[in-house]
Amino acid sequence: MKIFKITSVLLLLSVVMTSCSTVQVASDYDQNADFSKYKSFAFFKPGIDKAEISDLDKKRILRAIESEMMAKGFVKSEDPDLLVSIFTKTNENINIYQNNMYGYYGWGWNPWYWGTGRNTVSTTSEGTLYLDLIDAEEKELVWQGMGTAALAKDVNRKQERINEIVSKILEKYPPEAKR
Repeated sequence: MKIFKITSVLLLLSVVMTSCSTVQVASDYDQNADFSKYKSFAFFKPGIDKAEISDLDKKRILRAIESEMMAKGFVKSEDPDLLVSIFTKTNENINIYQNNMYGYYGWGWNPWYWGTGRNTVSTTSEGTLYLDLIDAEEKELVWQGMGTAALAKDVNRKQERINEIVSKILEKYPPEAKR
């Protein structure tokens, strides 16, 4: 029974740790857009101002986007080819784990423990970041990336987590060339 409890706790811990490190991403794009012509970017302030997150988190996201775009060879410009906008959504997930003992106690059975146990309740915040790339000349959306992941609560891990989410989203840009 003790081995079962230890195994259960380790399994639960590994599931929680794995779920915290995953980022689910998707992207969509205009199949007629010529992505090779885009060389510069700027942030689209009206769109960013609408994002319903703290200014600190906006700064973190914008730093991460700027870093990733520059790593892809883009330059930040006053006269950009692409405008970058963001949109965010958050959800609270409530998880209830039932740890019932079902009448077992040590090596024997004890009727006083039947059906007793503890429920563990935990919450995780899950966020979705939409990253829009808009053709600055045409004023049309040409690419959208989306990433969903558990959010870091610890202020020291927030930038690291946001960097990971933005990096995973922008792995999908530019889309593969048509065949």
